[in-house]
Amino acid sequence: MTTPRQTRADDHTVATDWVESRRARICGVPVHVLTMEESVEAACELIQTGEPHQHVAINAAKVVAARRDPVLRDIIESCTIANADGQSVVWASRLLGPRLPERVAGIDFMLRMWEVSARKGYRVYLLGAKPATVLKAAEAARTQGVDIVGARSGYWKPEEEQDVVAEVARTRPDLLFVGLPTPRKEKFLHRHLSTLRTPLAVGVGGSFDVVAGEVSRAPLWMQKWGLEWVHRMRQEPRRLLRRYVLGNVEFVALVLREAFAKLRRSSSS
Repeated sequence: MTTPRQTRADDHTVATDWVESRRARICGVPVHVLTMEESVEAACELIQTGEPHQHVAINAAKVVAARRDPVLRDIIESCTIANADGQSVVWASRLLGPRLPERVAGIDFMLRMWEVSARKGYRVYLLGAKPATVLKAAEAARTQGVDIVGARSGYWKPEEEQDVVAEVARTRPDLLFVGLPTPRKEKFLHRHLSTLRTPLAVGVGGSFDVVAGEVSRAPLWMQKWGLEWVHRMRQEPRRLLRRYVLGNVEFVALVLREAFAKLRRSSSS
């Protein structure tokens, strides 16, 4: 596949044009047809523009949530990059088309961007999770050579939100990673994207907890077979049982409904 830099006709063609050309839809929700390496290169191009961009990771639960929440759906529409975070989304694309090349998990994307940041000297801010957790994640990033310019927990009162935004903006990070739950992180970033003074803001959910060693990640075989949600649910059953069991059932129903509609359209044409 071509890359953003290879597709530039001239220096005035921006990275967003190339990323937008790779946009597809799963059950009405946008997802970009990008590999991990293409996503990383696109992110670097976006950082170079200096303009604010929002990244979002799409899994089955977020597709279901976006169908219920029009505000979240509109926010996802506005994001410059929407990666397929869940294996179930990749499988759905094989049924509905166009085929997504691979899963680009949010935590894997974050870790790859940490590697790139260490090499390119990008300034990185971590926002979210518990105070001790985000500090552990920041230390883990620093040991990899990442320039962490700030780290703050995800616990603040509504009246403190502007101060949090100002704190991030003062550091002028090239990359902002936000470890908050859905849809809080998407809505926070959308509200403040223009004032956070960062070219690329990435929502990473519970990734800080994994990096900090407080939550384990599923074995590779479970990731490959789309069973990472089972591993996570076993660790946090009270919080995740309803989300995963009911959410996955609803996602499958949405995919099958769209597949049958696609079949009817093709048979009638």
